[in-house]
Amino acid sequence: MGDNPFSDLEISAAGHFRLCFYGAVLYLIGNLTRSLGSFEEVFKRFPFLAGYSNEIAERGAEGLAIDAAAEWWRHSMDKWEAAADVHLPLRALREEAKLDYTLLNSFLCVGLSEEDSRFGDVFDSIQSPPGQPRPAYGLLSSWLNESDTGGAGRTSVQELLSLGLLEAANQTAPRSEWTLQVPVPLWNAVRGGLMTSSVSWLTYTPPSDLTNLQDLILPQPLRNQLAEISDAFMSGKARGIIVRGPKRNGRTTAIKAVARSLSRGALEIGGLGKADDERWKMLGPLATALDAVPIVEPELSPGETAYLPGLSAYGGPVAVVLGRQGGVSGPWSERAITLSVNVPEPTERKAHWLAGSGAQEIGELEVVSERYRMTRGNIRRAAGIASSYAAARHNPSIRMDDAQRGIRALNHELLDGLADRIDALGDWSHLATAPHTFDELQSLEQRCRHRERLDAAVSPVLGLTLNSGVRALFTGPSGTGKTLSARLLAAALHMDLYRINLATVINKYIGETEKNLNLVLSRAEELPVMLLLDEGDALLTQRTSVQTSNDRYANLETDFLLQRLESFDGIIIITTNAGDHIDSAFLRRMDVVIDFRPPDVAERWALWRMFLPATHSVDEEVLNEITYRCALTGGQIRNAVLHASLLALNNGGVVVSEYLESAVQREYRKSGAVCPLRRTSSKSAGTE
Repeated sequence: MGDNPFSDLEISAAGHFRLCFYGAVLYLIGNLTRSLGSFEEVFKRFPFLAGYSNEIAERGAEGLAIDAAAEWWRHSMDKWEAAADVHLPLRALREEAKLDYTLLNSFLCVGLSEEDSRFGDVFDSIQSPPGQPRPAYGLLSSWLNESDTGGAGRTSVQELLSLGLLEAANQTAPRSEWTLQVPVPLWNAVRGGLMTSSVSWLTYTPPSDLTNLQDLILPQPLRNQLAEISDAFMSGKARGIIVRGPKRNGRTTAIKAVARSLSRGALEIGGLGKADDERWKMLGPLATALDAVPIVEPELSPGETAYLPGLSAYGGPVAVVLGRQGGVSGPWSERAITLSVNVPEPTERKAHWLAGSGAQEIGELEVVSERYRMTRGNIRRAAGIASSYAAARHNPSIRMDDAQRGIRALNHELLDGLADRIDALGDWSHLATAPHTFDELQSLEQRCRHRERLDAAVSPVLGLTLNSGVRALFTGPSGTGKTLSARLLAAALHMDLYRINLATVINKYIGETEKNLNLVLSRAEELPVMLLLDEGDALLTQRTSVQTSNDRYANLETDFLLQRLESFDGIIIITTNAGDHIDSAFLRRMDVVIDFRPPDVAERWALWRMFLPATHSVDEEVLNEITYRCALTGGQIRNAVLHASLLALNNGGVVVSEYLESAVQREYRKSGAVCPLRRTSSKSAGTE
């Protein structure tokens, strides 16, 4: 077989694993020989080991004593590895963790049962108590003591556990009886097999499946930053990268492109808990074995800082994906580079729509890209859904309504569990309000339409203080058209309107209200939706002096909402019936404040005409008197018309004066006020 008895093994991770497997078998046979007294006794009790022994002997170890055979194997291993110019998981792990061959064989010996169940029978028969198909802590310690005259076996096993190479399955038992095992993803990685399906919280992508940095659809300044970060990693000047931005916006894709430029894969980790989570131990060895950049995405609340521990047996870069809130600390964070991946501009959004649709023709692409401010990932997903709708019509071109349906499908998926969608129908002709209020609403519509261009239209100093968010406060009594105006504004902007459900947001437990609010606001920033915080008095009230713990936590909620609204990147409308009680700090942070007062006579006349059915038969004199004498709000007028129409259904379906008078009197009774109408017909009294 030439100079190297293992030259027939493929130069690959699987071939290297087979070579290391032989070493672990020799290590096991040697320890069994010392325990049982002779080769013969070992092979008598465990005949299958003779087959492995003969296979190794045929390669050049025949006639060698066990120690000499182990030395022959190590020499052969060195020669084989010298000819290997590919990544070998076990070699990388041995070098990064600074393992000698004895510790490497101990590690592999623990996993022998995963390759051949007969090894499990060996461990079961030589250990007490029985029923342990893998080496126990005490057994492996004793073997290592035999190899180390200093008696450091226990320390060596503990080192393997601390490095994350091994884990104990039954830590409630005495330490000597702990059953040791190799974490499943790590064993799959070192043997050169696939590990992506072994656990749900790990996803590995090889370099060949990652996107090239040059192929990413990104602004050139951001692309340049990523290239510089790649150079910093190669030179060892940086240890980590922290990428901030909204979810589904290409943060992880950008990191993966950096990983590919380093000729590394990407290892995405989800669901990791705090620093004491045992899975952290495995992460370093796994990243080394796979030659991958670990990408961690901790779920952080506003103001929360996560401590991310150093990774054992790993010397490469670490990547962390974060939202706009929260921070991280850890041994590597002092040499970490931070960058932000913001929501794309209209020109870039156009390219993502085309890429997500498979380069299908998209009607009104310029309008779609300009109108719908979305994250990169959501554009791709919406474009894919829109393509499906177009295909269902047997049309290769994506129409505007296909794009809108694709966007709405995403809205349902991401927001329906956090907020309630309200139909945004109608136009401004459906609103009867004071001229100055209407002018303010028109100005608000323009502010929303041009929110992404406003910073370029002002001075550079002022532009730096702006983001793409629009925050509006509607104040006034109930029934004056605040919610209706929000619906009409959403319809004018062709956006879905979602009302934040305070019942699901406000939580009695400390910090939970802030988490819930941050979640719904963050989701809304990713999508082209408008948020409505209806009757938000509970969250906007003035801060008070702290006299009880409840006061302190209420103030904390207010402080959080103040800061979060200031950084909010979407469109939010807040309505309140108690404008005088709103904290002044909220008013300063509002881009637009619109006061809705009860309608005057002319506005009430327009409302009655708008709401009454065209077939009504109300006397003009009666309608005039109701309009002039009854100072009802728009909501009350709406309710009165609904009740009058209900009465009419029992008598021909035509709204007459008596029904309308009865409905108006009902509205006054509901509010506990006296109706100022002079006339009350007997028919009206009888129809209630």
